[in-house]
Amino acid sequence: MTLTLILVATIGVIWFVERSFEHLKLAIAALCFSAAGLLFVVTDLERAILLTSNLAVAIFGASIVKYKHSGLKLIVTDFPLAFAGTVPFFLVQYPLAITAVLAGGASLILAAVATLLYVPGPPICLELRVLFFTTAFICLAAAYRASGGAGSFQRIAAQKRCFFSTFIASLLDRHSWRQFGGLTLSDIANDPLPLMAAVPARTLDYPDIIFIQHESIFDPRVYGLPVEPIVEAFLSPKNGLYGTLNVDIFGGGSWQSEFSLLTGLSSASFGSDAYFLFKRGVGRFHNSLPHSLAALGYKTMLTSSCRRNFLNYDEFYRSIGISELIFTDDFPPPFDVDRFETTHSDALFLKAAIGAHAKQITGDTTPRFLYALTNFNHGPHNRRLVAPGHFTSERAFATSSLPDACYAEYYARLVETAVTWNRLKFELSKCFPRRPALIVHYGDHQPVMTRRIEAKLKLPLDERRQFRTFYAIETLNYCSDRLVSGRGADLDIAFLGTVALQQAGLPLDEIFATRASLLEQCGESYFASPSERKRRFHRTLVEQGMIDLAPTVRH
Repeated sequence: MTLTLILVATIGVIWFVERSFEHLKLAIAALCFSAAGLLFVVTDLERAILLTSNLAVAIFGASIVKYKHSGLKLIVTDFPLAFAGTVPFFLVQYPLAITAVLAGGASLILAAVATLLYVPGPPICLELRVLFFTTAFICLAAAYRASGGAGSFQRIAAQKRCFFSTFIASLLDRHSWRQFGGLTLSDIANDPLPLMAAVPARTLDYPDIIFIQHESIFDPRVYGLPVEPIVEAFLSPKNGLYGTLNVDIFGGGSWQSEFSLLTGLSSASFGSDAYFLFKRGVGRFHNSLPHSLAALGYKTMLTSSCRRNFLNYDEFYRSIGISELIFTDDFPPPFDVDRFETTHSDALFLKAAIGAHAKQITGDTTPRFLYALTNFNHGPHNRRLVAPGHFTSERAFATSSLPDACYAEYYARLVETAVTWNRLKFELSKCFPRRPALIVHYGDHQPVMTRRIEAKLKLPLDERRQFRTFYAIETLNYCSDRLVSGRGADLDIAFLGTVALQQAGLPLDEIFATRASLLEQCGESYFASPSERKRRFHRTLVEQGMIDLAPTVRH
Protein backbone atom coordinates (compact mmCIF):
# COMPACT_ATOMS: atom_id res chain seq x y z
CA MET A 1 0.00 0.00 0.00
CA THR A 2 2.80 2.43 0.93
CA LEU A 3 4.63 1.75 -2.33
CA THR A 4 1.42 2.35 -4.30
CA LEU A 5 0.90 5.74 -2.66
CA ILE A 6 4.54 6.65 -3.30
CA LEU A 7 4.23 5.75 -6.99
CA VAL A 8 1.06 7.85 -7.33
CA ALA A 9 2.83 10.79 -5.67
CA THR A 10 5.82 10.31 -7.98
CA ILE A 11 3.57 10.52 -11.06
CA GLY A 12 2.35 13.85 -9.71
CA VAL A 13 5.94 15.00 -9.19
CA ILE A 14 6.89 14.06 -12.75
CA TRP A 15 4.10 16.18 -14.17
CA PHE A 16 4.84 18.99 -11.71
CA VAL A 17 8.48 19.27 -12.87
CA GLU A 18 7.79 18.73 -16.59
CA ARG A 19 4.39 20.25 -17.46
CA SER A 20 4.69 18.83 -20.95
CA PHE A 21 4.44 15.50 -22.75
CA GLU A 22 7.25 16.35 -25.21
CA HIS A 23 10.18 14.97 -23.18
CA LEU A 24 8.27 13.01 -20.55
CA LYS A 25 10.04 9.77 -21.51
CA LEU A 26 13.42 11.28 -20.68
CA ALA A 27 12.13 12.65 -17.36
CA ILE A 28 10.71 9.25 -16.35
CA ALA A 29 13.87 7.44 -17.46
CA ALA A 30 16.00 9.89 -15.46
CA LEU A 31 13.87 9.37 -12.35
CA CYS A 32 14.15 5.59 -12.72
CA PHE A 33 17.92 5.79 -13.17
CA SER A 34 18.29 8.05 -10.13
CA ALA A 35 16.20 5.68 -8.05
CA ALA A 36 18.27 2.73 -9.27
CA GLY A 37 21.44 4.51 -8.24
CA LEU A 38 20.04 5.38 -4.82
CA LEU A 39 19.08 1.73 -4.29
CA PHE A 40 22.77 1.02 -3.74
CA VAL A 41 22.63 3.41 -0.77
CA VAL A 42 19.21 2.86 0.84
CA THR A 43 18.49 -0.71 -0.47
CA ASP A 44 14.68 -0.30 -0.49
CA LEU A 45 12.49 0.98 -3.34
CA GLU A 46 10.27 3.22 -1.18
CA ARG A 47 13.02 5.50 0.06
CA ALA A 48 14.88 5.44 -3.28
CA ILE A 49 11.79 6.70 -5.13
CA LEU A 50 10.97 9.36 -2.52
CA LEU A 51 14.54 10.68 -2.45
CA THR A 52 14.60 10.78 -6.24
CA SER A 53 11.33 12.72 -6.28
CA ASN A 54 12.79 15.08 -3.70
CA LEU A 55 15.81 15.65 -5.94
CA ALA A 56 13.58 16.33 -8.97
CA VAL A 57 11.60 18.93 -7.00
CA ALA A 58 14.88 20.58 -5.90
CA ILE A 59 16.06 20.83 -9.51
CA PHE A 60 12.68 22.19 -10.55
CA GLY A 61 12.73 24.80 -7.79
CA ALA A 62 16.21 26.01 -8.72
CA SER A 63 15.22 26.05 -12.39
CA ILE A 64 12.10 28.13 -11.69
CA VAL A 65 14.20 30.69 -9.81
CA LYS A 66 16.68 30.90 -12.67
CA TYR A 67 13.87 31.13 -15.24
CA LYS A 68 12.24 33.99 -13.37
CA HIS A 69 15.47 35.98 -13.26
CA SER A 70 17.07 35.03 -16.59
CA GLY A 71 14.33 33.70 -18.85
CA LEU A 72 16.18 30.39 -19.23
CA LYS A 73 15.97 27.06 -17.41
CA LEU A 74 18.64 25.52 -15.19
CA ILE A 75 21.37 23.41 -16.79
CA VAL A 76 24.31 21.65 -15.18
CA THR A 77 26.90 24.18 -16.39
CA ASP A 78 25.15 26.92 -14.42
CA PHE A 79 26.76 25.64 -11.23
CA PRO A 80 30.24 27.04 -12.00
CA LEU A 81 28.61 30.49 -12.14
CA ALA A 82 28.36 30.35 -8.36
CA PHE A 83 32.14 30.84 -8.41
CA ALA A 84 31.96 33.66 -10.97
CA GLY A 85 30.10 36.28 -8.95
CA THR A 86 26.50 35.16 -9.47
CA VAL A 87 25.67 34.32 -5.85
CA PRO A 88 27.01 37.62 -4.38
CA PHE A 89 25.13 39.47 -7.13
CA PHE A 90 21.88 37.68 -6.24
CA LEU A 91 22.38 38.36 -2.52
CA VAL A 92 22.56 42.09 -3.19
CA GLN A 93 19.98 42.38 -5.95
CA TYR A 94 17.35 39.77 -5.03
CA PRO A 95 17.39 39.06 -1.27
CA LEU A 96 13.77 37.82 -1.25
CA ALA A 97 14.56 35.24 -3.93
CA ILE A 98 17.62 34.06 -2.01
CA THR A 99 15.51 33.78 1.16
CA ALA A 100 12.94 31.68 -0.69
CA VAL A 101 15.67 29.43 -2.10
CA LEU A 102 17.19 28.89 1.35
CA ALA A 103 13.79 28.15 2.87
CA GLY A 104 12.91 25.75 0.07
CA GLY A 105 16.29 24.04 0.35
CA ALA A 106 15.91 23.61 4.08
CA SER A 107 12.44 22.09 3.60
CA LEU A 108 13.73 19.58 1.05
CA ILE A 109 16.63 18.60 3.32
CA LEU A 110 14.19 17.97 6.18
CA ALA A 111 11.99 15.93 3.83
CA ALA A 112 15.00 13.83 2.81
CA VAL A 113 16.03 13.24 6.44
CA ALA A 114 12.46 12.26 7.33
CA THR A 115 12.39 9.83 4.40
CA LEU A 116 15.61 8.19 5.51
CA LEU A 117 14.43 7.84 9.13
CA TYR A 118 10.74 7.04 8.85
CA VAL A 119 9.98 5.40 5.49
CA PRO A 120 11.96 2.16 5.41
CA GLY A 121 10.77 -0.58 3.07
CA PRO A 122 11.73 -4.18 2.48
CA PRO A 123 15.32 -4.45 1.16
CA ILE A 124 16.01 -5.57 -2.38
CA CYS A 125 18.77 -8.06 -3.07
CA LEU A 126 21.96 -6.91 -4.76
CA GLU A 127 21.31 -8.89 -7.96
CA LEU A 128 17.98 -7.14 -8.54
CA ARG A 129 19.51 -3.75 -7.78
CA VAL A 130 22.24 -4.36 -10.38
CA LEU A 131 19.64 -5.51 -12.93
CA PHE A 132 17.45 -2.49 -12.21
CA PHE A 133 20.41 -0.10 -12.55
CA THR A 134 21.56 -1.65 -15.86
CA THR A 135 18.07 -1.58 -17.35
CA ALA A 136 17.49 2.01 -16.19
CA PHE A 137 20.80 3.11 -17.72
CA ILE A 138 19.89 1.57 -21.10
CA CYS A 139 16.45 3.21 -20.99
CA LEU A 140 17.96 6.58 -20.08
CA ALA A 141 20.43 6.46 -22.99
CA ALA A 142 17.64 5.43 -25.38
CA ALA A 143 15.32 8.17 -24.13
CA TYR A 144 18.05 10.81 -24.47
CA ARG A 145 18.78 9.70 -28.01
CA ALA A 146 15.06 9.66 -28.89
CA SER A 147 14.65 13.17 -27.47
CA GLY A 148 17.06 14.57 -30.05
CA GLY A 149 19.90 15.21 -27.64
CA ALA A 150 20.98 18.50 -26.08
CA GLY A 151 20.26 20.45 -29.26
CA SER A 152 16.51 19.85 -29.03
CA PHE A 153 16.48 21.31 -25.52
CA GLN A 154 18.38 24.43 -26.59
CA ARG A 155 15.46 25.26 -28.88
CA ILE A 156 13.03 25.28 -25.94
CA ALA A 157 15.39 26.83 -23.39
CA ALA A 158 13.11 29.86 -23.00
CA GLN A 159 9.86 27.89 -22.74
CA LYS A 160 8.26 27.40 -19.33
CA ARG A 161 8.13 23.59 -19.43
CA CYS A 162 10.38 20.51 -19.41
CA PHE A 163 12.38 21.78 -16.43
CA PHE A 164 13.62 18.42 -15.19
CA SER A 165 14.30 16.87 -18.60
CA THR A 166 16.21 20.00 -19.69
CA PHE A 167 18.55 19.67 -16.73
CA ILE A 168 19.01 15.94 -17.34
CA ALA A 169 19.77 16.54 -21.03
CA SER A 170 22.47 19.06 -20.07
CA LEU A 171 23.86 16.50 -17.62
CA LEU A 172 24.11 13.93 -20.41
CA ASP A 173 25.54 16.35 -22.97
CA ARG A 174 29.21 15.50 -23.52
CA HIS A 175 30.04 19.19 -24.05
CA SER A 176 29.06 19.87 -20.43
CA TRP A 177 31.93 17.70 -19.26
CA ARG A 178 34.64 18.52 -21.75
CA GLN A 179 37.88 20.06 -20.51
CA PHE A 180 37.74 23.81 -20.72
CA GLY A 181 40.31 25.60 -22.83
CA GLY A 182 38.75 25.84 -26.27
CA LEU A 183 35.32 27.05 -27.31
CA THR A 184 32.44 25.06 -28.77
CA LEU A 185 30.25 26.63 -31.45
CA SER A 186 26.95 24.76 -31.49
CA ASP A 187 25.43 26.01 -34.76
CA ILE A 188 28.13 25.22 -37.29
CA ALA A 189 28.01 23.16 -40.48
CA ASN A 190 30.65 20.88 -41.93
CA ASP A 191 30.94 22.79 -45.22
CA PRO A 192 31.95 26.47 -45.51
CA LEU A 193 29.89 29.16 -47.23
CA PRO A 194 31.61 31.10 -50.04
CA LEU A 195 31.90 34.74 -49.00
CA MET A 196 30.02 37.48 -50.83
CA ALA A 197 31.86 40.20 -52.69
CA ALA A 198 32.76 43.27 -50.64
CA VAL A 199 30.30 46.18 -50.84
CA PRO A 200 31.83 49.59 -51.69
CA ALA A 201 31.11 52.73 -49.66
CA ARG A 202 28.20 54.97 -50.60
CA THR A 203 29.93 58.07 -49.29
CA LEU A 204 33.40 59.58 -48.98
CA ASP A 205 32.40 61.43 -45.81
CA TYR A 206 32.72 58.87 -43.02
CA PRO A 207 30.56 59.85 -40.02
CA ASP A 208 31.42 59.33 -36.38
CA ILE A 209 29.72 56.18 -35.10
CA ILE A 210 28.28 56.28 -31.55
CA PHE A 211 26.71 53.22 -29.94
CA ILE A 212 24.96 53.61 -26.58
CA GLN A 213 23.91 50.48 -24.73
CA HIS A 214 21.09 51.41 -22.37
CA GLU A 215 21.09 49.07 -19.41
CA SER A 216 17.81 47.16 -18.90
CA ILE A 217 15.79 49.50 -21.13
CA PHE A 218 12.92 48.09 -23.16
CA ASP A 219 9.99 49.67 -24.96
CA PRO A 220 6.92 49.64 -22.65
CA ARG A 221 4.75 49.38 -25.75
CA VAL A 222 5.94 45.76 -26.07
CA TYR A 223 3.62 45.16 -23.09
CA GLY A 224 0.86 47.40 -24.42
CA LEU A 225 1.74 50.29 -22.09
CA PRO A 226 1.58 53.89 -23.38
CA VAL A 227 4.53 56.29 -23.39
CA GLU A 228 4.76 60.06 -23.41
CA PRO A 229 6.20 62.08 -26.33
CA ILE A 230 9.64 62.49 -24.73
CA VAL A 231 9.98 58.70 -24.38
CA GLU A 232 8.47 58.02 -27.79
CA ALA A 233 11.00 60.35 -29.44
CA PHE A 234 13.81 58.52 -27.65
CA LEU A 235 12.64 55.01 -28.57
CA SER A 236 11.29 55.90 -32.03
CA PRO A 237 13.07 59.04 -33.32
CA LYS A 238 10.99 60.82 -35.95
CA ASN A 239 13.77 61.05 -38.51
CA GLY A 240 15.50 57.82 -37.55
CA LEU A 241 15.26 54.06 -38.04
CA TYR A 242 13.85 52.12 -35.13
CA GLY A 243 12.32 48.79 -34.19
CA THR A 244 12.28 45.79 -31.91
CA LEU A 245 15.59 44.21 -30.98
CA ASN A 246 15.84 40.53 -30.04
CA VAL A 247 18.58 39.66 -27.53
CA ASP A 248 19.87 36.41 -25.99
CA ILE A 249 19.44 37.32 -22.33
CA PHE A 250 16.92 38.45 -19.73
CA GLY A 251 17.48 40.10 -16.37
CA GLY A 252 21.29 40.31 -16.52
CA GLY A 253 24.48 39.33 -18.31
CA SER A 254 24.81 42.57 -20.29
CA TRP A 255 28.21 41.55 -21.64
CA GLN A 256 26.52 38.85 -23.72
CA SER A 257 24.63 41.56 -25.62
CA GLU A 258 27.86 43.52 -25.95
CA PHE A 259 29.57 40.45 -27.36
CA SER A 260 26.81 39.80 -29.91
CA LEU A 261 26.72 43.41 -31.08
CA LEU A 262 30.45 43.73 -31.62
CA THR A 263 31.24 40.29 -33.05
CA GLY A 264 28.08 39.74 -35.09
CA LEU A 265 27.61 36.36 -33.39
CA SER A 266 25.11 35.06 -30.86
CA SER A 267 26.52 34.45 -27.41
CA ALA A 268 24.03 31.56 -27.16
CA SER A 269 25.95 29.74 -29.91
CA PHE A 270 28.73 29.09 -27.39
CA GLY A 271 26.48 27.25 -24.92
CA SER A 272 27.89 27.02 -21.42
CA ASP A 273 30.75 29.37 -22.34
CA ALA A 274 28.36 32.26 -23.10
CA TYR A 275 28.72 33.69 -19.60
CA PHE A 276 32.55 33.45 -19.73
CA LEU A 277 33.23 34.78 -23.24
CA PHE A 278 34.94 37.93 -21.97
CA LYS A 279 37.56 35.72 -20.31
CA ARG A 280 37.76 32.62 -22.51
CA GLY A 281 37.21 34.57 -25.72
CA VAL A 282 40.22 36.89 -25.42
CA GLY A 283 42.22 36.74 -28.66
CA ARG A 284 39.76 34.33 -30.33
CA PHE A 285 37.63 36.75 -32.40
CA HIS A 286 39.43 38.47 -35.23
CA ASN A 287 36.57 40.02 -37.18
CA SER A 288 34.52 42.52 -35.20
CA LEU A 289 32.83 45.88 -35.62
CA PRO A 290 35.78 47.73 -33.99
CA HIS A 291 38.26 45.79 -36.16
CA SER A 292 36.30 46.71 -39.29
CA LEU A 293 36.06 50.39 -38.36
CA ALA A 294 39.74 50.56 -37.39
CA ALA A 295 40.59 49.17 -40.84
CA LEU A 296 38.64 52.09 -42.32
CA GLY A 297 40.73 54.59 -40.37
CA TYR A 298 38.49 55.06 -37.33
CA LYS A 299 39.83 55.63 -33.83
CA THR A 300 37.93 53.43 -31.39
CA MET A 301 36.98 54.14 -27.78
CA LEU A 302 34.83 52.54 -25.07
CA THR A 303 33.40 54.32 -22.03
CA SER A 304 31.98 52.08 -19.33
CA SER A 305 29.81 52.87 -16.31
CA CYS A 306 31.79 50.21 -14.39
CA ARG A 307 35.21 50.40 -12.80
CA ARG A 308 38.20 49.05 -14.70
CA ASN A 309 38.37 45.85 -12.65
CA PHE A 310 34.87 44.73 -13.74
CA LEU A 311 34.84 41.26 -15.30
CA ASN A 312 37.63 41.12 -17.92
CA TYR A 313 36.54 44.15 -19.92
CA ASP A 314 39.94 45.73 -20.43
CA GLU A 315 41.64 42.69 -21.92
CA PHE A 316 38.69 41.46 -23.99
CA TYR A 317 37.81 44.79 -25.56
CA ARG A 318 41.40 45.47 -26.54
CA SER A 319 41.50 42.03 -28.18
CA ILE A 320 38.58 42.89 -30.50
CA GLY A 321 39.89 46.26 -31.64
CA ILE A 322 39.01 48.92 -29.02
CA SER A 323 42.13 51.03 -28.68
CA GLU A 324 41.11 53.33 -25.81
CA LEU A 325 39.04 52.34 -22.76
CA ILE A 326 37.72 54.78 -20.16
CA PHE A 327 36.08 53.46 -16.99
CA THR A 328 34.35 55.37 -14.23
CA ASP A 329 37.53 55.42 -12.14
CA ASP A 330 39.33 57.01 -15.13
CA PHE A 331 37.05 60.02 -15.75
CA PRO A 332 38.69 63.26 -14.61
CA PRO A 333 37.00 65.74 -12.21
CA PRO A 334 34.37 67.06 -11.88
CA PHE A 335 33.16 63.45 -12.35
CA ASP A 336 33.02 61.84 -8.91
CA VAL A 337 32.93 58.02 -9.13
CA ASP A 338 31.78 57.56 -5.53
CA ARG A 339 28.89 59.98 -6.00
CA PHE A 340 28.03 58.36 -9.33
CA GLU A 341 27.85 54.88 -7.83
CA THR A 342 25.06 55.90 -5.43
CA THR A 343 22.64 56.02 -8.40
CA HIS A 344 24.59 55.23 -11.63
CA SER A 345 22.65 58.14 -13.12
CA ASP A 346 22.74 58.56 -16.89
CA ALA A 347 22.69 62.32 -16.33
CA LEU A 348 26.18 61.96 -14.86
CA PHE A 349 27.59 59.13 -16.93
CA LEU A 350 26.41 60.14 -20.41
CA LYS A 351 27.62 63.69 -19.82
CA ALA A 352 31.09 62.33 -18.98
CA ALA A 353 31.09 59.82 -21.87
CA ILE A 354 30.00 62.32 -24.52
CA GLY A 355 32.36 64.86 -22.97
CA ALA A 356 35.29 62.46 -23.46
CA HIS A 357 34.21 61.93 -27.07
CA ALA A 358 33.90 65.68 -27.66
CA LYS A 359 37.40 66.23 -26.29
CA GLN A 360 38.82 63.64 -28.68
CA ILE A 361 37.19 65.07 -31.82
CA THR A 362 38.09 68.69 -31.08
CA GLY A 363 40.65 69.67 -33.70
CA ASP A 364 40.88 66.12 -35.09
CA THR A 365 39.07 65.21 -38.31
CA THR A 366 39.70 61.47 -37.93
CA PRO A 367 36.37 59.62 -37.74
CA ARG A 368 35.61 58.17 -34.31
CA PHE A 369 33.81 55.14 -32.92
CA LEU A 370 32.43 55.49 -29.40
CA TYR A 371 30.81 52.65 -27.46
CA ALA A 372 29.13 53.83 -24.24
CA LEU A 373 27.80 51.35 -21.66
CA THR A 374 25.28 52.73 -19.16
CA ASN A 375 23.99 51.15 -15.92
CA PHE A 376 21.20 53.44 -14.67
CA ASN A 377 18.11 51.31 -15.21
CA HIS A 378 19.45 48.07 -13.78
CA GLY A 379 17.19 46.50 -11.16
CA PRO A 380 16.01 46.18 -8.57
CA HIS A 381 13.42 48.89 -9.14
CA ASN A 382 12.15 49.04 -5.57
CA ARG A 383 14.73 51.75 -4.86
CA ARG A 384 14.13 55.35 -5.90
CA LEU A 385 17.24 56.47 -7.79
CA VAL A 386 15.64 59.44 -9.54
CA ALA A 387 16.23 62.54 -7.40
CA PRO A 388 13.24 63.61 -5.27
CA GLY A 389 11.03 66.17 -6.99
CA HIS A 390 12.20 65.18 -10.48
CA PHE A 391 9.90 63.65 -13.11
CA THR A 392 6.99 63.36 -10.67
CA SER A 393 4.38 63.90 -13.39
CA GLU A 394 6.02 61.21 -15.53
CA ARG A 395 6.02 58.84 -12.57
CA ALA A 396 2.31 59.59 -12.09
CA PHE A 397 1.69 58.91 -15.79
CA ALA A 398 3.34 55.50 -15.48
CA THR A 399 1.35 54.71 -12.35
CA SER A 400 -1.90 55.60 -14.10
CA SER A 401 -0.98 53.14 -16.88
CA LEU A 402 0.06 50.38 -14.46
CA PRO A 403 -0.33 50.77 -10.68
CA ASP A 404 3.06 49.34 -9.79
CA ALA A 405 5.81 51.21 -7.94
CA CYS A 406 8.60 49.26 -9.66
CA TYR A 407 7.31 50.12 -13.11
CA ALA A 408 6.91 53.78 -12.12
CA GLU A 409 10.57 53.84 -11.02
CA TYR A 410 11.65 52.19 -14.27
CA TYR A 411 9.71 54.76 -16.29
CA ALA A 412 11.08 57.71 -14.29
CA ARG A 413 14.65 56.53 -14.94
CA LEU A 414 13.81 56.06 -18.63
CA VAL A 415 12.54 59.66 -18.81
CA GLU A 416 15.72 60.95 -17.16
CA THR A 417 17.78 59.09 -19.77
CA ALA A 418 15.67 60.50 -22.62
CA VAL A 419 15.93 64.07 -21.32
CA THR A 420 19.68 63.71 -20.77
CA TRP A 421 20.22 62.41 -24.29
CA ASN A 422 18.16 65.22 -25.85
CA ARG A 423 20.34 67.79 -24.09
CA LEU A 424 23.61 66.10 -25.01
CA LYS A 425 22.56 65.58 -28.61
CA PHE A 426 21.76 69.29 -28.90
CA GLU A 427 25.11 70.27 -27.37
CA LEU A 428 27.04 67.87 -29.62
CA SER A 429 25.34 69.20 -32.76
CA LYS A 430 25.84 72.80 -31.65
CA CYS A 431 29.55 72.40 -30.86
CA PHE A 432 30.36 70.34 -33.98
CA PRO A 433 27.88 71.49 -36.65
CA ARG A 434 29.97 70.26 -39.58
CA ARG A 435 30.75 66.83 -38.16
CA PRO A 436 28.30 64.08 -39.20
CA ALA A 437 27.50 61.34 -36.72
CA LEU A 438 25.40 58.18 -36.71
CA ILE A 439 24.06 57.27 -33.27
CA VAL A 440 22.67 53.85 -32.34
CA HIS A 441 20.72 53.33 -29.11
CA TYR A 442 19.60 49.93 -27.93
CA GLY A 443 18.52 48.02 -24.83
CA ASP A 444 20.77 45.18 -23.73
CA HIS A 445 18.02 43.15 -22.01
CA GLN A 446 14.80 43.53 -20.04
CA PRO A 447 14.87 43.89 -16.25
CA VAL A 448 13.38 41.20 -14.00
CA MET A 449 10.67 43.74 -13.13
CA THR A 450 8.86 42.95 -16.40
CA ARG A 451 7.69 39.69 -14.81
CA ARG A 452 5.47 41.89 -12.60
CA ILE A 453 4.10 43.62 -15.68
CA GLU A 454 3.16 40.31 -17.31
CA ALA A 455 1.46 39.11 -14.15
CA LYS A 456 -0.47 42.32 -13.48
CA LEU A 457 -1.64 42.68 -17.08
CA LYS A 458 -2.39 38.93 -17.30
CA LEU A 459 -0.75 38.76 -20.71
CA PRO A 460 -0.86 35.54 -22.73
CA LEU A 461 2.24 33.35 -22.62
CA ASP A 462 4.95 34.44 -25.07
CA GLU A 463 8.42 33.14 -24.28
CA ARG A 464 10.03 35.47 -26.82
CA ARG A 465 8.50 38.65 -25.37
CA GLN A 466 11.00 38.68 -22.50
CA PHE A 467 13.90 38.89 -24.98
CA ARG A 468 12.61 41.97 -26.86
CA THR A 469 14.14 45.39 -26.29
CA PHE A 470 14.54 48.25 -28.78
CA TYR A 471 16.94 49.80 -31.24
CA ALA A 472 16.96 53.32 -32.65
CA ILE A 473 19.35 54.80 -35.22
CA GLU A 474 19.50 58.56 -35.70
CA THR A 475 21.91 61.08 -37.16
CA LEU A 476 23.50 64.46 -36.49
CA ASN A 477 24.56 66.90 -39.24
CA TYR A 478 23.70 64.25 -41.80
CA CYS A 479 22.25 64.23 -45.30
CA SER A 480 18.71 62.99 -44.64
CA ASP A 481 18.63 60.85 -47.79
CA ARG A 482 21.48 58.67 -46.49
CA LEU A 483 19.44 57.15 -43.65
CA VAL A 484 16.37 55.03 -44.10
CA SER A 485 13.84 56.32 -41.55
CA GLY A 486 10.69 54.98 -39.98
CA ARG A 487 9.74 51.66 -38.45
CA GLY A 488 12.31 49.02 -39.36
CA ALA A 489 12.18 45.25 -39.30
CA ASP A 490 12.55 43.29 -36.08
CA LEU A 491 16.27 42.75 -35.70
CA ASP A 492 18.53 40.37 -33.81
CA ILE A 493 21.33 42.10 -31.93
CA ALA A 494 23.92 40.09 -33.89
CA PHE A 495 22.92 42.13 -36.97
CA LEU A 496 22.77 45.58 -35.39
CA GLY A 497 26.41 46.44 -36.13
CA THR A 498 26.01 45.40 -39.77
CA VAL A 499 22.85 47.49 -40.19
CA ALA A 500 24.65 50.49 -38.66
CA LEU A 501 27.46 50.17 -41.23
CA GLN A 502 24.87 50.00 -44.00
CA GLN A 503 23.00 53.05 -42.73
CA ALA A 504 26.26 54.99 -42.41
CA GLY A 505 27.07 54.24 -46.06
CA LEU A 506 30.37 52.61 -45.10
CA PRO A 507 31.95 49.79 -47.10
CA LEU A 508 31.36 46.19 -46.05
CA ASP A 509 34.20 43.71 -46.28
CA GLU A 510 33.50 40.20 -47.53
CA ILE A 511 32.56 38.93 -44.07
CA PHE A 512 30.19 41.78 -43.23
CA ALA A 513 28.70 41.59 -46.74
CA THR A 514 28.02 37.88 -46.20
CA ARG A 515 26.50 38.54 -42.79
CA ALA A 516 24.26 41.19 -44.38
CA SER A 517 23.06 38.58 -46.88
CA LEU A 518 21.72 36.54 -43.94
CA LEU A 519 19.45 39.35 -42.77
CA GLU A 520 16.43 38.29 -44.79
CA GLN A 521 16.73 34.67 -43.70
CA CYS A 522 17.39 35.08 -39.97
CA GLY A 523 17.32 38.82 -39.25
CA GLU A 524 14.95 38.72 -36.27
CA SER A 525 16.38 35.66 -34.54
CA TYR A 526 19.97 34.74 -35.24
CA PHE A 527 20.69 31.85 -32.88
CA ALA A 528 17.22 30.27 -33.13
CA SER A 529 17.25 30.42 -36.92
CA PRO A 530 17.65 26.97 -38.54
CA SER A 531 19.38 28.61 -41.52
CA GLU A 532 21.95 26.28 -43.08
CA ARG A 533 23.66 29.30 -44.71
CA LYS A 534 24.27 30.75 -41.23
CA ARG A 535 25.79 27.47 -40.04
CA ARG A 536 28.02 27.32 -43.13
CA PHE A 537 29.00 30.97 -42.58
CA HIS A 538 30.21 30.03 -39.11
CA ARG A 539 32.31 27.25 -40.63
CA THR A 540 33.87 29.80 -42.98
CA LEU A 541 34.73 32.10 -40.07
CA VAL A 542 36.43 29.22 -38.27
CA GLU A 543 38.35 28.02 -41.33
CA GLN A 544 39.56 31.54 -42.11
CA GLY A 545 40.79 32.01 -38.56
CA MET A 546 38.24 34.70 -37.69
CA ILE A 547 37.02 32.50 -34.81
CA ASP A 548 39.55 30.43 -32.90
CA LEU A 549 37.94 27.42 -31.22
CA ALA A 550 41.11 25.44 -30.53
CA PRO A 551 42.13 24.51 -26.97
CA THR A 552 44.76 26.76 -25.47
CA VAL A 553 48.24 25.27 -25.73
CA ARG A 554 49.97 25.39 -22.36
CA HIS A 555 53.75 25.53 -22.25
